[in-house]
Amino acid sequence: MIQRDILENWPPSKTGEPDDMIRLSPAPQFAETQAFGVQANGSTSKSVNRQQQDSYELPLHQQSAATSVPGQKSGKSPGWMKNWFLWGLILTLIPGSIGFVAMTVLLKLPSSPTCTAISRPFVSASVRLYCAQKLAAGQNVDDLLRAIALVSKISEDHPLAGEVNRFVAEWSKDILRLADESFQSGNLEDAIATVRQIPKHLAAYKLVDEQVSKWELIWSQAEDIYKQTEEELKQQRWQSASMLAAQLMGVDNEYWSGVKYNQLDKLITSTREDGDKLANAERLANTRVSDNLLKAIELSESLSPESYLYQQAQELIPEIGRKMLDLAQASLDRRDAGTAIDIARQIPDNAQLQVEVKDFITLTQAKRNAWIGTVSGLETAIFEAQQVDASRAIYGEAQALIASWQVEIEDVARLERARTLASPGTIEDLTAAIAEAQLVSANSPRSSEARTEINRWRNQVETIEDRPILERAQQLAWPSNDINALQAAISQARQIREGRALYSEAQSRIRQWTETIERTQDQPYLDRARMLAQGGNFTAAINTIQPIASSGRSLSGEARNNIRNWQGQIRARENWARAQQVAGGGTPEALSQAIAIANRVPRSSTLRMDVNFAVNQWSQQLLTIANSQSNSNLARAIETARLIPRGSSAYNTAQQQIKNWQQLLNPEPPPFEPIVPIVESSF
Repeated sequence: MIQRDILENWPPSKTGEPDDMIRLSPAPQFAETQAFGVQANGSTSKSVNRQQQDSYELPLHQQSAATSVPGQKSGKSPGWMKNWFLWGLILTLIPGSIGFVAMTVLLKLPSSPTCTAISRPFVSASVRLYCAQKLAAGQNVDDLLRAIALVSKISEDHPLAGEVNRFVAEWSKDILRLADESFQSGNLEDAIATVRQIPKHLAAYKLVDEQVSKWELIWSQAEDIYKQTEEELKQQRWQSASMLAAQLMGVDNEYWSGVKYNQLDKLITSTREDGDKLANAERLANTRVSDNLLKAIELSESLSPESYLYQQAQELIPEIGRKMLDLAQASLDRRDAGTAIDIARQIPDNAQLQVEVKDFITLTQAKRNAWIGTVSGLETAIFEAQQVDASRAIYGEAQALIASWQVEIEDVARLERARTLASPGTIEDLTAAIAEAQLVSANSPRSSEARTEINRWRNQVETIEDRPILERAQQLAWPSNDINALQAAISQARQIREGRALYSEAQSRIRQWTETIERTQDQPYLDRARMLAQGGNFTAAINTIQPIASSGRSLSGEARNNIRNWQGQIRARENWARAQQVAGGGTPEALSQAIAIANRVPRSSTLRMDVNFAVNQWSQQLLTIANSQSNSNLARAIETARLIPRGSSAYNTAQQQIKNWQQLLNPEPPPFEPIVPIVESSF
């Protein structure tokens, strides 16, 4: 199909104009039959041919009309008309020109129609279809709708109606396809709005509601999956969220199965990372360590506002801030005001504790100044506490502290006067200082300090009063070996009463002197007992120091140790004698029992050498008996040899004998030798 634009000033047919004027313009019917390939019917074809003939024959008609002038008289021809050469030339040029014009008209194709004037009346159906096709070629929804609207005015009985319906059906499908592409790209509303523009009288419109319902169902299911995944993420159920997100890949929509799934997958990964940060922040927040709390706040603040866990992180920050404030309060309770203020100042503003932190720092600074203990410090503390506004929660505490500090100022002044009085250090000055300090009320914050100073000054007074008594006692005890002098010193030191400053020192001196007296008195008895023990008379030695051991005197512990040692020596003698007696039986059982009894003698005993010699001798006897028994009863010999104790001289020999005898009782089977069959020779 050759497409040319028709003249933009297509002249419409006007009432009263001659038909020849209409036929002068190019005939669009010829163009439409050539452009669309539509077979024209008989009437249309004849009309076109007639119009073309009229158009082509017009110059000859006009020429003939022009050569015959009505009303001209015939007469003698001029001289020039008698020039045959001229007439021959004219007769040759005129037919040639007419033929050339005719051939030009015949060979020149009609121009394709232009669609700029398609809205004008009397535009043929073929032109409308042609222009509609040009619009639809752009595959744009608006152009497709305009193309449909353009051909909708063609009647059903028109020869081009079938062709028009076919194109309209294709264009409707194109609109549905473009709408589905919009839906697949994630524009549900645009897709619905697009298909809703299809004219209701078209057959394709029957598919609109069905398609819209399908789109809305797919979209709703995808949205439900997305929302459920979001809820799982908020609950930090990562596995469930991943499984739900995977369902989006099965959704019949490229936007949800591709773009939204990838977006959700990244969201799951980022949310899981945020969950790890939040869990770590919660763990650090439970340590109640200042640095850990600050790290927990830093982790909570690192979550972006787009995170599903952002709200949880924001809710955790005030909790951590509160824990930091509690930690600061604990430091303040320990009177560590500097640490308390440092912790409080690190609490971030987004903990929403700015007012409480400010008031805490103000009151802590006031307390720190009050703890200095001077009048100026208390006055500064009162001034700082007065800065707390009446609307604050700690206003009541601040007012109570102010009242207490105002009273404390008077008590501090009393204590300062008391310290001034006590500075000379005489009994009279110290007594006056005590009296001044006792004016401090028991309910005063300075009462504890006042009692401490009073006790210190009283100790100084008592020390001054009792020191001469203790020095006199020490002088009396100088001859340390004189029991009478020591007893006099003890009597002198006991004048210092309990509760006095030098009472503990006096009691220590008394215990020292008493121990010296007791040792001097009891040492001879202990020496006599040791002499008896050296002579072997352990019983007499024990009886000699038994009273000292039970008296609780200074040498009682030493006496008890000696008694335990001597009693052990007595038991060793008894065991040695018993072992010798039992060994006299000479049987393996008697010798084994004698060895066991003898081994009860302590290694520190003087009898141990005799015991060791006897044990070796009895072990050799057991070995001899075992060897004798092996001639008739190997099992009995093995039992006897096993009675020889480890560490004795016969032990190793006995163990070797036991091994030999056991091999004789349980000989090893001979090695297995396979029987080789004898193959007889055939020769």
